[in-house]
Amino acid sequence: MSYDILIREGRVFDGSGGDWFYSDIGISDGRIVSMGRLGDARAERVIEAGGLAVSPGFIDTHSHTDVTIMLFPTSDSKVMQGVTTEVVGNCGLSLAPIKGDLELQRRYVAAFHPEMASLLPWSWRSLGEYYQAVERLGISVNLAPLIAAGNVRISVMGFENRTPTEGEMQEMREIVEEGMREGAFGLSTGLVYPPGVFTKTEEIIELAKVAARYGGIYSSHIRGEGDTLLQSVLEAIEIGRRAGIPVLISHIKVMGRANWGMSGKILYEIERARGEGIDVNADQYPYTAGSTVFSSILPPWAQEGGIHKLLERLRDPESRKRLREDLESEIPGWQNWVKTLGWESFKMISFNREENKKYLGKAIPEIASMMGRDPFEAAMDLILTENGGPMTVIFYGSEYDVEAYMKSPQVMVSTDAFGSSPTGPIDLGLQHPRTYGTYPRILGRYVRERGLLTLGEAIRKMTSLPARKIGLMDRGLLRPGMWADIVIFDPATVIDTATYEDPLRYPRGIRYVLVNGEVVVEEGKHTGKRPGKVLRKTPPSK
Repeated sequence: MSYDILIREGRVFDGSGGDWFYSDIGISDGRIVSMGRLGDARAERVIEAGGLAVSPGFIDTHSHTDVTIMLFPTSDSKVMQGVTTEVVGNCGLSLAPIKGDLELQRRYVAAFHPEMASLLPWSWRSLGEYYQAVERLGISVNLAPLIAAGNVRISVMGFENRTPTEGEMQEMREIVEEGMREGAFGLSTGLVYPPGVFTKTEEIIELAKVAARYGGIYSSHIRGEGDTLLQSVLEAIEIGRRAGIPVLISHIKVMGRANWGMSGKILYEIERARGEGIDVNADQYPYTAGSTVFSSILPPWAQEGGIHKLLERLRDPESRKRLREDLESEIPGWQNWVKTLGWESFKMISFNREENKKYLGKAIPEIASMMGRDPFEAAMDLILTENGGPMTVIFYGSEYDVEAYMKSPQVMVSTDAFGSSPTGPIDLGLQHPRTYGTYPRILGRYVRERGLLTLGEAIRKMTSLPARKIGLMDRGLLRPGMWADIVIFDPATVIDTATYEDPLRYPRGIRYVLVNGEVVVEEGKHTGKRPGKVLRKTPPSK
């Protein structure tokens, strides 16, 4: 028999969690056709995989590449670490849908990166229209979109801090339904970011019920990951129970020294919920620091009305006084990162204004010293001069909790990062090392060096577990008939090389990556090919 591509003599980890077995893999028309000892089979292209591990392509369940894909369509930082499918539209934030004031959405993106906002064409309004534009561009990875609840709320209510009227609630249900009909895999929320921070549990349940009718999931950056972690996890579980929807808790962690060790309690609650028939899982990245836009440290009242209102408050002395008091206090129901972690935990990694770039890589106390200001005033000045930005790395966690979550069979792998490359149309700054290193870090550090997981189980967490969670029934396993999303790597050398100081570095040991049967990474180099697809969920038959 003749194939398009034949992978020979690989040590196959099929994604199910078991140990490896020797097998050849024959691929034609983008799919796996045959596996086993294929003898004298011929192919247009033969990849000799002797001594290498062959696994399904990695599925990143928490990605923000939907924001950058039109500027970085080859998604080098993801593909080069073995990611073949990215679940996008996370944290309730995306570039679509936009049903209301376009300028509100444009300003919101500009807070992260004004050049990005100016380069995007903004020619779409619905989720479907946006991903049609992405497909026309051509991409190197598969994208599986969620519908972002923040976009839905902005479309109907802007950044108002109040409960929606029944008419507004119905409008939001209709937008979610449209997105699900257009192929979204579920609903996402970001309950620490505006406008998600203004959203009550009942509102989320109503939208989640719509997604549930179409077989979708509920993915959430929960309301708190430090002092309110337990309550926030229980809220997500309750949404799953009352909406009848599978739940995925995003980038699960434990923030703040006083809370370290809580991972055991959180995992107990997840297992208890699963025992009650509530389909709850979580994803994580293997680091003790996260990253987000710096203005997220501010309390909800300061965020009301959008970026332009936030900047007005930062210019007002009385509002600044109130902000200082709030950041030094414990306010029920609000995750106060500054109070929990301290200013020294925030290291700045990107700036838009040239005069601020001298602060790159520095923590707030050091920046304050350079400015001749106290940390609070320095932080507020940075947010103001950066028009709502900049981006920060937040050091919050313990290795104990990272490893406890990683050992759980219910926790899968994600990056919580943009797809990008070291060069491109815009400079995204230093970024977090997870952008380039998440998957090889687990394979090298936690599997090979620490023995925390078997290689088969680690691969399951990166492949079949996320595929089944989001409903990708033809990916995540190596089986005849499945799409040929495949990673070939050297288990003896695979490792991340990205660091907090030097994060824009590709990993070692990822030899080949195939997306839909085409070679996108060959001998550790991106080929430039763009065989990726926008994946669309098929609603369950009634």
